[in-house]
Amino acid sequence: MEVDTLIEPLHAVMLQVGAFLPRLAIALVALIAGWLLAKAARFAVVKALRAINFNVLTERAGLDEFLKQGGIRSDTTDIFGVLVYWLIVLAALVIAFNALGLNYMTDLVRQVVLFVPRLMVALVILAFGSYFARFVAGAVMAYCRNVGIQDGDILGRLAQYAILAFVVLIALEHMQIGGDIVRYAFLIVLAGVILALALAFGLGGRDWAAQLLERWWPRGKNDTRSRIEDLPRRTQGTQRHDL
Repeated sequence: MEVDTLIEPLHAVMLQVGAFLPRLAIALVALIAGWLLAKAARFAVVKALRAINFNVLTERAGLDEFLKQGGIRSDTTDIFGVLVYWLIVLAALVIAFNALGLNYMTDLVRQVVLFVPRLMVALVILAFGSYFARFVAGAVMAYCRNVGIQDGDILGRLAQYAILAFVVLIALEHMQIGGDIVRYAFLIVLAGVILALALAFGLGGRDWAAQLLERWWPRGKNDTRSRIEDLPRRTQGTQRHDL
């Protein structure tokens, strides 16, 4: 009886260990396979993005320069590869924790896994949005130079920053960061800037606004245009008077 009493707890422990070892083996296999697959996927994604010149797009959009200024040596293409790498690793962790029966850790890592694709899409939005903002800025500057409007660089920069603000707002909303708070804060700031400019032009900046408009649209050009438009009328009046 005493021997059976001593053996029963040991037997229960051995049963638990025997039941746990297969789950541990599955978890280890999932982690190793996920790690190897993640490395291969990162290499393939980086090669594919560079093959379609995605790195050229991000470089022209200014994202790579922004990362360099922040002390990050990797470019946007490498960051995409890292995100794909961790996405697969985290998915392997979900499988491993699920095999081990750690439901709390499984739910936590699953939330992170669901966030990574949203982050990748947000980066794509930022890349194309930044490129489009620079394109619009260049178009505005070129148009201002062609029509003779001064301060075209300022107008181009204003257009670029306005588009970038909307792009960042869309990216944050896609990542579900801030939600309505970020949207309302952006609208409040935008309304405040517009109101401040309106008050500045209306109250204390009349002379400056007049000088600025005169620089952009000189009156000499308008007078010349009006004279050219009135030239046919004057010619017809002269002909009638001769008759």
